Amino acid sequence: MAQEANFEFNVPPQFEKISKNIRWIIIGFIALLTLFSTVFTVETEEVGVVTRFGEYVREARPGLNFKIPFMDNVEFVPVQRQLKQEFGYRTTSSGINSTYRKSGFEDESLMLTGDLNLADVEWVIQYRITNPYNYLFKVRNVDETLRDLSESAMRQIIGDRTVNEVLTIGRAEITSQAEATFQDISTEYEMGIRIDQVVLQDVNPPDPVKPSFNAVNEAEQQRETLINEARADYNRVIPRAAGEAEQTIQQAEGYALNRVNTAQGEVSRFNDLYAEYIKAPEVTKRRIFLETMENILPIMGQKIITDENGNSVIPLLQLQMDGVQRTRSNNNQQN
Repeated sequence: MAQEANFEFNVPPQFEKISKNIRWIIIGFIALLTLFSTVFTVETEEVGVVTRFGEYVREARPGLNFKIPFMDNVEFVPVQRQLKQEFGYRTTSSGINSTYRKSGFEDESLMLTGDLNLADVEWVIQYRITNPYNYLFKVRNVDETLRDLSESAMRQIIGDRTVNEVLTIGRAEITSQAEATFQDISTEYEMGIRIDQVVLQDVNPPDPVKPSFNAVNEAEQQRETLINEARADYNRVIPRAAGEAEQTIQQAEGYALNRVNTAQGEVSRFNDLYAEYIKAPEVTKRRIFLETMENILPIMGQKIITDENGNSVIPLLQLQMDGVQRTRSNNNQQN
């Protein structure tokens, strides 16, 4: 029988030492990996949503937290941060002098108004996440869903108004209605978000029709200017004419009232005199004569009083002429 051969391998001691070190290194690496997989940190503006094999387990508050390694997964949701979505443009750099890019996003902002005109409407939605569970599990890809629904709702709102309302007086109403509509849609779909604000960033007519639109606006402004000037002239002339007419009417009424009152007073005086005359005609005649003479004599110049026959008038006239001549000669001597 052939003798069996025994082979023995003797491992050198240095290799045994190396193999032990490798094992300890692997064990340490696994321990560190387990430790890092167990501990996680949630920032102050976030909430950590812990899922186990894809199923919701709990929410982790800001700070240091723990989870089961290799089984639990954490998604960080920024609940304290205000998020935004831009439509019709994108912000390329933010700061004191922010820059924007519109190229490639014209289809989002070009809309048809209710009077079949086109308007280029750029807006931004600012919102916050209020329910992390609904945000992650109720709707798939909430951000894209919100973008599609917001664009559809804004087109409906713009389509109910004329282009002049969209570009001028209707912007505040559009903003408030859009904010309420977006919030209703978010609540109905259980997106877990709250709409903070909707801002119409810029509203303009499309670039190809801007010159014509500006010409129309200038014509309308000129028309309003002329109308305002005409109203100013009207308000300046008409009230003054009305005041002058009222003044003339009041003066005429006052003059008529004065004449009537004067006539009535004279009639009353005449009636009183007539009543006295009936009682004593001679006395009344004499009194009226004396009163009349009392009014006439002060305004008369030379007075000549004669008897009924008038026989002594000529000497008096000659005396007056001599007196006048003497007065004239005295005046000439003095000169």
